[in-house]
Amino acid sequence: MQSPKRVKRRKVQRGNMPGNATRCNNVVFGDYGLVSLDRMWITNRQIEAARIAINRHVKRGGKMWIRIFCDKPFSKKPAETRMGKGKGAPEYWVAVVKPGTVMFELGGGIARSLAEEAMALAGSKLPIKTKFVARSEMELGA
Repeated sequence: MQSPKRVKRRKVQRGNMPGNATRCNNVVFGDYGLVSLDRMWITNRQIEAARIAINRHVKRGGKMWIRIFCDKPFSKKPAETRMGKGKGAPEYWVAVVKPGTVMFELGGGIARSLAEEAMALAGSKLPIKTKFVARSEMELGA
């Protein structure tokens, strides 16, 4: 599962996610992509589940790129703990995803129908609405 080797700060604030994605919003590496339509935090377990679903469906053919990375720690206080006494310990890692972010890409001579099925499977593992896109369609501005 994804987690950074080292971070500048152990605990971070929640932040906010206004607007659409301004980076990582085009299919760059592969031929097909899975684009988010909602904004949410995606956990490292959800990314791993989607990655496994794609790899199993394409039978490890072609090449896959994961365009999002979990670099934000999510902290949580233990159950049945009174308020106060500081912020809880980091529990897991999340990736901040905005609408328009390309999360996964597939390439390497895979048929469009196979890629579409694999991306639909991966999208069902994620807690947000997703859309399948092809690089040729994005270049045309569709």
